[in-house]
Amino acid sequence: MHTDVTSAQFRMARAALEWTVRDLAAKAGVHRNTIARIEAGEASHGPTLAAVRRALEDAGIIFLSAGEQANGGPGVRLREPEET
Repeated sequence: MHTDVTSAQFRMARAALEWTVRDLAAKAGVHRNTIARIEAGEASHGPTLAAVRRALEDAGIIFLSAGEQANGGPGVRLREPEET
C-alpha cells in the first residue's frame, strides 16, 4: 500500500461513496473545513490525513498509485462487496 494520496484522490473517493464533506468529516473525526483544505491540496498533519484515509478505506475505497492504473494516473476504486 502506498502512502501518498493526492487531493484529487480524496475528492474522487468521497464522490465514489456519495458522501458530503460533512459525512467524511464525521467519519474521520475531523472538522469539515479540514476536509475542504485537504481536498484543495493544502498541507495537513500526517495523523489527520491518516484518519481521513482510514475512514475512506473502511468504507470500501482502494487508493491506486499511478503504476496500478492502465492509463497511468493515480486513482481510486471501490472494493467489491463481500458476499453474505
